[in-house]
Amino acid sequence: MRVVVTIQHPGHVHFFRHPIAELQARGHEVHVFARESDVAIALLEAYDIDHEVLAGESDSLLSLATVQATYELRLLARARRIDPDVITAIGGVAAAHVSSVLGTKSVIFYDTEHATLITRLAYPFADVICTPSCYRAEIGPAQRTYPGYHELAYLHPDRFEPDPTVREAVGLEPDDRVALVRLSSWEASHDVGHGGFDDPREVIDRLEAAGCSVLLTVEGEPPADLASYQFTTSPDRMHDLLAVADIVVSEGATTAAEAAVLGTPAIYVNPASLGYTAELEAEYGLLFGFDGPDRHTRALDRIDSVLEEPADTWTQRRERLLADRIDVTEFIVRQLETVASPQVSNRSPSATNPRKS
Repeated sequence: MRVVVTIQHPGHVHFFRHPIAELQARGHEVHVFARESDVAIALLEAYDIDHEVLAGESDSLLSLATVQATYELRLLARARRIDPDVITAIGGVAAAHVSSVLGTKSVIFYDTEHATLITRLAYPFADVICTPSCYRAEIGPAQRTYPGYHELAYLHPDRFEPDPTVREAVGLEPDDRVALVRLSSWEASHDVGHGGFDDPREVIDRLEAAGCSVLLTVEGEPPADLASYQFTTSPDRMHDLLAVADIVVSEGATTAAEAAVLGTPAIYVNPASLGYTAELEAEYGLLFGFDGPDRHTRALDRIDSVLEEPADTWTQRRERLLADRIDVTEFIVRQLETVASPQVSNRSPSATNPRKS
């Protein structure tokens, strides 16, 4: 089986990292194509994943269309030569379009209901669309649901074991209480009109008053008065840090969900309530979401109450979550093999691996 994987965000690297390795271990041929986006390329290199970069970063919503068109045209040219059995992606605008042109099967994974531009551009062209069971939209006959979250493709305990030496790597003492704060840039297409904290300085002051050492990660440039809180570590160690933190305060849904599935309570401040953030809050009490005009004040108050809870609270809630949810990597691999199998079986032996003489 020949598989094309497309990567357009750092989170996509994490999501597909283990499926790529699993597919290769089963003897499948995997081709990875990427667009520069934040630390996506650095992650591909850190995980030693062979890839080709097809387009650069977009620096505005206006330039995104040009970058996307460049990416799709180059992906089409590469895929035409590879003749894949299946093309897969998160969101999958390019993957769905290219597969439609080539008559190849596509499998799209997505979990972000409010990203309607992506869903309008991708879903009508996709053969299979895989969503968590908590996804709030019904897509139609192409939809496949599963009991899990994107984050469990790479943070399920069968796939990830935190390295506690990350504390020393970022200058923390062994007995420090740790708070990680994630601020968003609010420049993504699905972020238009949204916002998080009124004043990040107040968030850090509240965490320090509760006895936490604060580590800050920011999309883009941090506010000048907060620059000293930024830390330096390789991007592939961020999940180690989320796992050892006592609390995560995030404007980004992915970071909040990553913390939650690792058993670290997450304060999520963002007007966008998603199926998975709502479920992590309502079903498991590992994430606390805040929106509305008073979101900033209510989130600050919740920080105090979360830090007062014993650590066992979060461990027990995570154990219940893991008992209910699956290793998503297994689901990804199974879907790709199932969707591609009719095409693979229709190939002649020489067409299955054209590199053999």
